[in-house]
Amino acid sequence: QVHLVESGGGSVQAGGSLGLSCALSGYTYNLHSMAWFRQAPGKEREGVAAMGRLGDFTYYAYSVKGRFTISQDSAKNTVYLQMNSLKPEDSGMYFCAAAQSWVGGTWYFEGWYNYWGQGTQVTVSS
Repeated sequence: QVHLVESGGGSVQAGGSLGLSCALSGYTYNLHSMAWFRQAPGKEREGVAAMGRLGDFTYYAYSVKGRFTISQDSAKNTVYLQMNSLKPEDSGMYFCAAAQSWVGGTWYFEGWYNYWGQGTQVTVSS
């Protein structure tokens, strides 16, 4: 079993920055892909960014490209999402997700992911 715990959410004004962390525990050796998703009230959950645990790919949603960065610290078994130049439309619950498969170009498909965290709230005010 794998457990994911997100942290780092909070409230910030537009133009500010926040860094999210996702700590992995359990049997993580067969995980190949990591991702961040978000869900705003009344909207469907959407993919934000994804990466291969071997560093073989990174993908971003068009709306966050150039502002967000996904990364990992393998020694700490932690995945990060650095969010800069935040906008009110970035507000929502942010979820960390892990997949045993190599998701590649279809990283935004939720069905690939076997494990999910509980989420951390991000609120950006104008």
